[in-house]
Amino acid sequence: MQKMSEGIEAKTLGKPDEVRTFDKGKVEIFNVGGAVIGRATFNPGWKWSECVKPVAKTESCQAAHVGYQLSGTMHIVFDDGRELDINKGDFFSLPAGHDGWVVGEEPAVALDFQGMGDYAKKSEPGYANAKEGSKGRKH
Repeated sequence: MQKMSEGIEAKTLGKPDEVRTFDKGKVEIFNVGGAVIGRATFNPGWKWSECVKPVAKTESCQAAHVGYQLSGTMHIVFDDGRELDINKGDFFSLPAGHDGWVVGEEPAVALDFQGMGDYAKKSEPGYANAKEGSKGRKH
């Protein structure tokens, strides 16, 4: 990380502040300018309800996401039945309450500018990701 002066910084994708791993994927966390940005890598066969649900302990992903798809394709199914495909080169905004999975044999990689603060964060029993400012959300 380069810190030039108060409030100015630059980071490289090669040096995340934290890496969270889960079945068939990982999220690399970058803390930049007070924001939490995640680079999520989901490998072929990854599905939220199978790979992250055991960590989140919720029926669907309760994180809202705003991001950019760097590679691969994700299929998203919302709790209300709506569906969406996110392809390489797409910007996306997803409300809380969804499942998703990788389509095809290419890993899906995305930058997420909103929903990664507690995403796939393992916690002790009873802690429930109740970090200050997280509003008790589980992802």
